[in-house]
Amino acid sequence: MRVVSLVPSLTEAVAVTLPGALVGATDWCSHPEDLRVARIGGTKNPKVDRIVSLAPDLVIANEEENRAADLDALRAAGCDVLVTEVRTVPQALAELARVLTACGAPGRPRWLAAAEAAWTALPAPGARTTAVVPVWRRPWMVLGRDTFAGDVLARLGVDHLYAGHPERYPRVPLEELRATAPDLVVLPDEPYRFTADDGPEAFPGLSCALVSGRHLTWYGPSLTEAPEVLAGALRAAHR
Repeated sequence: MRVVSLVPSLTEAVAVTLPGALVGATDWCSHPEDLRVARIGGTKNPKVDRIVSLAPDLVIANEEENRAADLDALRAAGCDVLVTEVRTVPQALAELARVLTACGAPGRPRWLAAAEAAWTALPAPGARTTAVVPVWRRPWMVLGRDTFAGDVLARLGVDHLYAGHPERYPRVPLEELRATAPDLVVLPDEPYRFTADDGPEAFPGLSCALVSGRHLTWYGPSLTEAPEVLAGALRAAHR
């Protein structure tokens, strides 16, 4: 198989499971760190001609991360495109199995079984925590309805306050975010790179949890350690 991935999570999953299958990936595909494949542009602006020139047997994509127009252009050029949809942890595990099978994996890899076990064995959360979860600033944007990251947090006992918003990633004025008075402000380091010096200062008096965006938003091998990593960061901020 010759595979081109337009999704960082899927790139890592295929590279770890089927070394040598990937021939192309986006500029944002940062894992595995030693990945050496042709780079084909961004998730939102892939170079269609470059992808076609790699003669892939399969292009793997995601309905949220990639634009329909680009996927249509790839299909029109003769590429076979597999598109995933991921809104929950169980859905992510199922889609990963589907992608890996389509890429030629002979069976379920150990890391995927370990990820499934890690999320199945979660202890029942105690008192639940409320949060707002910015994913961008200038303008401020937060997790809204029906998101994978929101489901991850919910399974760890964190209810984000915009889960019922009509939009999936609404723009919300900073003053409104502060006024919700959440137990926590969860600040991931991607897609916007929030840091100790860039983010918490906007929420004086509120507890802020700086978390790994890869563990919060990626669905791939990182799922095996995500419960422990995220729970530790959330506990540390909420003490």
